[in-house]
Amino acid sequence: MERQPITFRLITMVVFVAAGLVNAAFAQDKADRQIQLRILATTDIHMHLVDYDYYRDEQSVSIGFSRVATLIQQARAEVTNSVLVDNGDLIQGAPLGDYVAYEHGLPAHSVHPAFRIMNKLGYDAANLGNHEFNFGLPFLQQSLRGANFPYVSANVYIDDGDDDPSNDQHYIQPYVIVATELSANDGKQYPINIGYIGFTPPQITFWDMDHLKGNVIAKDIVDTARLLVPEMKAKGADLVIAIPHSGLYDTPRRGMDENASYHLAQVDGIDAILFGHSHRVFPGDPEIASYQGVDSEMGTVFGIPAVMPGFWGSHLGLVDLTLTEQDGRWQRTAAKTSVRAIATRVDGQFKPLVEADPSINALVMPEHQATLNYMRQKVGQTPVRIHSYFALAADDPSVQLVNNAQRWYARKAVRGTEYHELPILSAAAPFKSGGRAGPDYYTDIAAGDIALIHLKDLYVYPNDLKVVQLTGAQVVQWLERSAGQFNQIDPAVKTPQELINRAFPSYNFDVIDGIEYQIDLTQPSRFDPEGALLNPEAQRIRNVRFNGQPLDLTQSFLVVTNNYRAGGGGQFPNMDGSKTVIHAPDKNRAVVAQYLASADFDPTIDQNWQFSDNLGDATVLFQTAPIAHQLAPANLLPYQPPAQDGQQQQAQFMLRINP
Repeated sequence: MERQPITFRLITMVVFVAAGLVNAAFAQDKADRQIQLRILATTDIHMHLVDYDYYRDEQSVSIGFSRVATLIQQARAEVTNSVLVDNGDLIQGAPLGDYVAYEHGLPAHSVHPAFRIMNKLGYDAANLGNHEFNFGLPFLQQSLRGANFPYVSANVYIDDGDDDPSNDQHYIQPYVIVATELSANDGKQYPINIGYIGFTPPQITFWDMDHLKGNVIAKDIVDTARLLVPEMKAKGADLVIAIPHSGLYDTPRRGMDENASYHLAQVDGIDAILFGHSHRVFPGDPEIASYQGVDSEMGTVFGIPAVMPGFWGSHLGLVDLTLTEQDGRWQRTAAKTSVRAIATRVDGQFKPLVEADPSINALVMPEHQATLNYMRQKVGQTPVRIHSYFALAADDPSVQLVNNAQRWYARKAVRGTEYHELPILSAAAPFKSGGRAGPDYYTDIAAGDIALIHLKDLYVYPNDLKVVQLTGAQVVQWLERSAGQFNQIDPAVKTPQELINRAFPSYNFDVIDGIEYQIDLTQPSRFDPEGALLNPEAQRIRNVRFNGQPLDLTQSFLVVTNNYRAGGGGQFPNMDGSKTVIHAPDKNRAVVAQYLASADFDPTIDQNWQFSDNLGDATVLFQTAPIAHQLAPANLLPYQPPAQDGQQQQAQFMLRINP
């Protein structure tokens, strides 16, 4: 009798050992059935297909689809399983895009040069960006016919003319679910259902109103995701990859947000986010890294792996996922995100990290050469050097020229209309002013002949010219939004203070010509960089005058601008498309071309804006290109920052504001 407990314990131990072996074998089997999947992402190529800077008419090591193609091939060779996805803003941007759309066209059965490259590289899916709509829907549809992979866009719908959202039909398929054979660690292949869902800024219906009105409508990105992601899961998607052509900012959600990726990451069911639009790099951007819920080390936003690989082919995004079979379905159980650059900056200059793939360049060489011939056509002459090195710190010849051209055009456009007696102002922003695009991204045109290649330098985007009607008070509000370009300066602070708010894109720094005004840097900005009202009582815009007299806030004005701004681009107050009174048949760039060739051409700056002289002894620093010290205006003095131990001084030249 005394031996029975011993026997029982032995039997129990044997059972436990056997069960442990079975569980260990089962655990090992599950581990063997893990899958490693690499998602490769590109975004905002903007027709920079070859490694060539059309604006400088020279080879470039820092841009180009042909260089990022090398990274794609390298990243694929490192893993067993990979998929390749593009985020959008592909077919518009570089002069090559305009040449294909306006000069060459797309004959039936021809393949757009961008899709020749993508087909060769074997893309798995792609999303529509906002610039895909710039050339109109017929051109877009003809372009998409050449893609050997699916395109998706979930929040763009056909405009059926009724007020019943329940029967709205998507413009193109909102998502696809692709059964993809992937190899597991056990050496076997398993079909994984990968879902791709795309989004574009809903503001497209304003920005490209002439092309889209009556044809398509757009809806909120996050609301659309909440509706369709569960549907994708119900249809068997093991993974849901969201492809929002939308930036990431931690501003509160307002609905119909242009930059909604931060809030999209909080939608249940999404396994990875490949975002773009705002031309930043994540992981790596320090501002994004500071947001609540962002882990820049792992590359996640609220736990969701996310990547934004720059612009113009500057980077490749990588999302490395571990998939594990759980409850009969494959699920994401681990993730790591990273980016790889095609070039690095050394002492202010770009050095290549990879070479261009010559086979990619060869695919589009006929269109590339034709674009160069097209761009080199002479259209006029300039008696002075036109540059943008100081466009964010003083009245500037490159912006002045555009504003002069727009006012010149509008005076003719309003003849014989009900608006012909209204005073005409013009708004233009410096598109090329360094910043994220690098220390050499400036307009710089020597005195002498001007060709079409310089037009692209002066006016980067193929915008349509618009004229809005506003009161004087609304013009001032426009300028208050624009003045968010600058940091608030404390005159009592002795240490150097940076002039530029780097979170504010320079294309939202509109200079309005036809009036005179000052910007008071000691005041806080009324708006945040995204356009949300921060300080309702803040007044940076001072001493506004029209024809030498204080501005009448009730007087009506015509303001010449572009379709992006008139339709709400940049979240400027009062700008939602409803104030537009003239839809010009010409593009802003074409207007500049006409002006350059006219007898009225004059690039002389009128110095209609300046900073208020109330900065005391504050040292305000402005960063620009190294070459700029040769061209500094009178209110900017060279400033040499003190060297720091163990660090090199900045390659860019620094200037001190001295109003």
